[in-house]
Amino acid sequence: MPTTPAARRAVPRLGARTRKAVLSVHLAAMGTWLGMDVVLGILVAAALRADGPTSAVMARAIGVFVGLPLVAAAVATLVSGIVLGLGSKYGLLRYWWVGVKLVLTVVLTVLVIVVLVPSVAELAEAAAASQEAGGAGSARFVFDRQLIYPPVVSTAALLFAAAISVIKPWGRRGRERGGR
Repeated sequence: MPTTPAARRAVPRLGARTRKAVLSVHLAAMGTWLGMDVVLGILVAAALRADGPTSAVMARAIGVFVGLPLVAAAVATLVSGIVLGLGSKYGLLRYWWVGVKLVLTVVLTVLVIVVLVPSVAELAEAAAASQEAGGAGSARFVFDRQLIYPPVVSTAALLFAAAISVIKPWGRRGRERGGR
């Protein structure tokens, strides 16, 4: 039986060029996700301060990019991160900081798909119905105040994940410390 760490690896390491390409995709996807969160935060904050008709327009605008584009950025970040983890010396769960990033990304991606996208779709439909009802209907449109939390939490979590990628705190997990 092979006993060297390289021989025990089920997944081969990525070559330098491939690793750089996957890392570039990972950084671009995470940057896109982060940028979309910032735009979402700005639109939500502006919609909360606006009158009914203006907030209805903003709700519809949010509905345009919170669906498929945000899900694509989140999934691309998650998948490219998993490929990097599996194909590099850091592994997926060998180091605490990589595990923390993985958990954060999985949780955020699930929240985007399961909670945020349906909530925003519902809000955008209500805004469209309000606008179709005419001036009086759109004047009564009320923007959901709870939508301020997703961009704030997601932005903070993504910035934290980026920071620990650079700092690499916490070292190896328990049984892995012995130089294996």
